[in-house]
Amino acid sequence: MGIILGVIFHFIGGFASGSFYMPYKKVKGWSWESFWIVGGLFSWLIVPPLAAWLTIPHFADIIRATSSQILGTTFLMGLLWGVGGLMYGLGVRYLGMSLGNSVILGFCSAFGALIPAIYYNYVPTPGKESETIAYMFHNTGGQLVLLGVFVCILGIAICGRAGLLKEKDLPGEKKKEAIKEFNLTKGLIIATVSGILSAFFNFGIEAGKPMANLANANWQALHPGQGNFLFQNNVIFVVILWGGLTTNFIWCMILNARNKTFGDYTAKSTPLFSNYLFCALAGTTWFLQFFFYGMGESKMGNGASSWILHMSFIILVANMWGIALKEWKGVSSKTKRTIILGILTIIGSVLIVGYGNSLPK
Repeated sequence: MGIILGVIFHFIGGFASGSFYMPYKKVKGWSWESFWIVGGLFSWLIVPPLAAWLTIPHFADIIRATSSQILGTTFLMGLLWGVGGLMYGLGVRYLGMSLGNSVILGFCSAFGALIPAIYYNYVPTPGKESETIAYMFHNTGGQLVLLGVFVCILGIAICGRAGLLKEKDLPGEKKKEAIKEFNLTKGLIIATVSGILSAFFNFGIEAGKPMANLANANWQALHPGQGNFLFQNNVIFVVILWGGLTTNFIWCMILNARNKTFGDYTAKSTPLFSNYLFCALAGTTWFLQFFFYGMGESKMGNGASSWILHMSFIILVANMWGIALKEWKGVSSKTKRTIILGILTIIGSVLIVGYGNSLPK
């Protein structure tokens, strides 16, 4: 039952991540950097400590009791993850939404799922013996998880192929516009770096695990025999997202200065109330992905399975939104078959990873 709940929580988190950008489309008269940082303040500064306060008693005491080395490493992982998030926009600009998302999330999935397992193989850590890459290779459940990772990447590659076919299918002016900025070499380099750096969020969860363990121990002391604390990771997210806020805030302020867009925040010519409201909604929805990721991770563990499920559901939901918004309207039957095959392949990878994780270790 715990595994099933883990999959459900990861799906809700993936749905939130795949949907969070929709409210931004309702923001009127603001530049990208303005609505991005306003939403980001909710994503990275306001909602995370609020969620921790609501779910973890004395969470601030846990942070204060944590060593500076753990806090610094967790913050650094968030800082690097923030750089990856900024480069995401450039990757999509040069590759297009479908191909850009597929390549970036593909690298993010692979690195986020496998690097911790490789790390634990060479840096033995108590409690992580069953999450090393060597153990996974010699265990049936681990082998299935690794197979699921491979199948997921294959599905992502198929979705990327569908993205290329879609851009070729675009008619008239839309095709010219898509090709004008399409740069496969530059886009792939940026998307690769973005995908690798974006995976540092998962490394940040690993680095900050002592904080979650303390929250879990405190909860278990009050609730003996009731398993792991569902919200233990919320204290980690507070510190990781400080790093993400730092990166994004600096860059958005630079863009505000360069583009002379500081006036957006008080411009009476724009619907200020609704703009702030939609940014708050987008930012809160974005954070919910990791709120539910933490719940799923508490049920499944923070190995390859949790990360790959999270990334897979994001890709699925993003593609479903694309279909609902008729982004694939007017493309050939071959392109439609390719994207459907990619989505079904990713669903298959989710089932494989989930089954592999359910087997005894």
